Amino acid sequence: MTIYKAPLDDLRFALYDVLNAEATLTKLQGGEGHTRDLLDAVLEEAGRLSEALLAPFNASGDEEGCKYDKAAQTVTTPKGFKEAFKAFAEGGWTGLTQAEHFGGQALPNTVGTATTEIFQAGNLSWSLYPLLSEGACHAMELHGTEEQQNTYLKPIVEGRWTGTMCLTEPQAGSDLGLLKTRAEPGDNGSYKITGTKIFISAGEHDLAENIIHLVLARLPDAPAGSRGISMFIVPKFKLNADGSLGARNTVVASNIEHKMGLRGSATCVMNFDAAEGYLIGQPHKGLAAMFTMMNAARLGVGVQGLALAERALQNSANYARERLQGRALSGPKFPDKAADNLLVQPDVRRMLLTQRAIVEGSRALLLYTSVQTDVEARATDEATRKNASELVAFLIPIAKGLVTELAQESTKEALQVYGGHGYIVESGVEQFVRDARIITLYEGTTGIQAADLLGRKILQLQGAGFKLFLQEIQAFCQQHAKDPALLPLIAPLAKTAKEWADLTLALAARVQGNPEELGAAAIDYLYYSGYATLAYVWARSVAAANTSSQSEAFKQAKRDTAAFYFARMLPRCLTHKAAIEAGVGTLPAIA
Repeated sequence: MTIYKAPLDDLRFALYDVLNAEATLTKLQGGEGHTRDLLDAVLEEAGRLSEALLAPFNASGDEEGCKYDKAAQTVTTPKGFKEAFKAFAEGGWTGLTQAEHFGGQALPNTVGTATTEIFQAGNLSWSLYPLLSEGACHAMELHGTEEQQNTYLKPIVEGRWTGTMCLTEPQAGSDLGLLKTRAEPGDNGSYKITGTKIFISAGEHDLAENIIHLVLARLPDAPAGSRGISMFIVPKFKLNADGSLGARNTVVASNIEHKMGLRGSATCVMNFDAAEGYLIGQPHKGLAAMFTMMNAARLGVGVQGLALAERALQNSANYARERLQGRALSGPKFPDKAADNLLVQPDVRRMLLTQRAIVEGSRALLLYTSVQTDVEARATDEATRKNASELVAFLIPIAKGLVTELAQESTKEALQVYGGHGYIVESGVEQFVRDARIITLYEGTTGIQAADLLGRKILQLQGAGFKLFLQEIQAFCQQHAKDPALLPLIAPLAKTAKEWADLTLALAARVQGNPEELGAAAIDYLYYSGYATLAYVWARSVAAANTSSQSEAFKQAKRDTAAFYFARMLPRCLTHKAAIEAGVGTLPAIA
């Protein structure tokens, strides 16, 4: 069984030393009580819950998987899932960041991101059940009527019910304009929803009393394409007049997918057969309503990548310390033992440092983005909220796209440290590789994130968030230009920032001349942007380490990892720059 220990020291370092989160969060509306003492208590309790309750059945849940009963059309989750969800709900975790008037605790999104990492690292399959509910709550809070919020949102916050998002259909994946699910007017303001949705996480399970589906469908008078989509609330069980559960609605799981990973998470094919549903938000505005959840969902998937990479790193580092094999090239380091451990090998250290640079850099990036979501939602000044909103919009495709791709690299390197033992199921690390594969696909593939970054956030929005972020990097470089501890990092960071700006302007001009250049360059532009962004958060981490109260060993590890990142990972930007400049002409038609 693999080990897991919540990385509380690094979470605290990122939150308080790098991001100064306590000072920011306590100045926001309703944030007076969000002090470090409170946040630390929440993180520590989340760590205990994940380590003791979730992590132990991560492997067994993967081995057992979900079971589908064809006759009853029901799903049974693996052993331990139901009991863990009950404890999770009783502990108030299902409403951690939800508004108090819905029964939540109204803690900042930043704390939600930190605790979500801890829970997902403990057991990612299990954590998808409450995670999907968060998205459904967010949609109902923003677009539901007061009656809908009281009827459907409160029980989800309490943990008695769960929620889903039903978008994808067999013929309509990322192009939701092609969806065919219909919504016909019914009785008393209801609608009859008919259609099939696929890849619906937590669409059916045994963890809660009721499941509330948010479904995209077309009204009879809907215009064609994405402008004709509305959103509906469709409960698994209808409700009686007093709010108690009534008859079963005509929505069922007709199957569950047999997947490469995340086998403890039920991914369902959902059939709606004139199921009773209720319009949420405005007619034909369902896609816009669903997209209000997209930033949070995409940031959440980035956190999944971080969580898997963190647990993989913990186990590969532990294995490298304990595994005795071979001798150091410069002579035995442990002559009293039969062999040296793997850490004496430079290439093993390269793999572990690569993982550490990815994990700790990703954590700082994701928490930085989360702090901005709190500023966007709660700052008292409109200009401050606007700037935070633009920063979030710019960073989300990087936080989702790059972090999930680097999670592939990190889990792969972890398995490589194990050698042949990593390929064996009993080691546990091969599960991390399998589980990590999906995160580059759902909530928008990496290609979609790249197109969003370049096509929308840079070109369509004229790089509003990008300009703010560059200004922040430039200000940081000026502030630390004469700091001896940062000199090795400031020059390459400043150079990369300028090159990033120049590359963006040149690329925008090329796209104006030929729109195909956007598609040809988008992926490499995303990677370039991501590596430049991580360089900034690593430089900030070194600056923070110099004044941190953490141990000297902890601070030196930060400096060493940052130096490794700048020397061996930031130069990857050169390859992506070359690919961008090669242009669409190097992508000929394929018969």
